[in-house]
Amino acid sequence: MPSLLLDIALPADKLLAVYQGRANRILITSREGRSVSLPAHHLRPFLTSEGVFGSFEIEFGDQGKLIALRRLA
Repeated sequence: MPSLLLDIALPADKLLAVYQGRANRILITSREGRSVSLPAHHLRPFLTSEGVFGSFEIEFGDQGKLIALRRLA
């Protein structure tokens, strides 16, 4: 399955729009230079009081459907 590497640095104040209902997707550029429009709820397991920070691998199916989002060590 295809995958991309993402470096995410979203402070909590940037995610506030999601929780206020003003946004539901996050636009992220992968290390390979591809833009990814990720539904914000997929970041919820990685959310801390500071926001979402780290390197992630996104795995998707042939038709672009998200299969998995994993934090890399």
